[in-house]
Amino acid sequence: MTDRDLPVTPDELHAYVDGVLPSDRLGAVEAWLAAHPDDAARVAEWRTQANAIRAHYDTAAEPLPERFDLERLTRKGRAWRGIAAAAVVMAFGIGGIIGWMAHSASAAPNKPTNFEIFSAEALDAHKLYVVEVRHPVEVSGDERTHLVQWLSKRLDNELRVPDLEAGGLKLVGGRLLPGPSGASAFFMYEAASGERFTIYCAASSSPESGMRYREGEPFSSFYWVDQGLGYVVSGPNDRKRLWAVVKAAYDQIDRTRTPQGGKS
Repeated sequence: MTDRDLPVTPDELHAYVDGVLPSDRLGAVEAWLAAHPDDAARVAEWRTQANAIRAHYDTAAEPLPERFDLERLTRKGRAWRGIAAAAVVMAFGIGGIIGWMAHSASAAPNKPTNFEIFSAEALDAHKLYVVEVRHPVEVSGDERTHLVQWLSKRLDNELRVPDLEAGGLKLVGGRLLPGPSGASAFFMYEAASGERFTIYCAASSSPESGMRYREGEPFSSFYWVDQGLGYVVSGPNDRKRLWAVVKAAYDQIDRTRTPQGGKS
């Protein structure tokens, strides 16, 4: 069977009328129409209608409006896609640079100082436990010797727990806490008026030894480092009163030096 013997489809008849039928099927369609008068009449009617429409609107002689020029629109679309793609790449590039800068800024913030870390830890503990009525400490001040031995062993360092009764402060007791780099010791003192002061102590590798002051509401603190141990004394936000407690504690912890005042 050759192509001429294949049945002609309605789509091929329309293509024949529109002049877009493939040349290799032209002979087959014309032979089909010669053998099928009904299809020949139908094709003649379609062609008459097409000619009438063309004559009425006379569009064949006019240039194709740009909005219907598919080839031009395709070229324009490719151009715009190229521009859009470039814009996207540029946006991603700029965004990537900005993102990288923001990430770098956030990934490398100012590293907190030893003073900031210790004072924050100590103040958090102070705020948490000074309000406790029944369980402010783990070991009572009445067991001072045991308290000192226990916490010294846990910190692997010989601790000195100041006696502040001359300043009107009684040792309530102490407890073990997690610290910036291991265990920390926490001692609490109480005045007859009920106000409380605490001493926080933990190992520190900081080379600084000068006294530092951190003011806050309603509590403030003094911080210093001595022979590998960091100390923070916290209490009510009264610098003069707090300094008197710090000096008394400092003088007993290290008798070889006298505090040189507190710098914030």
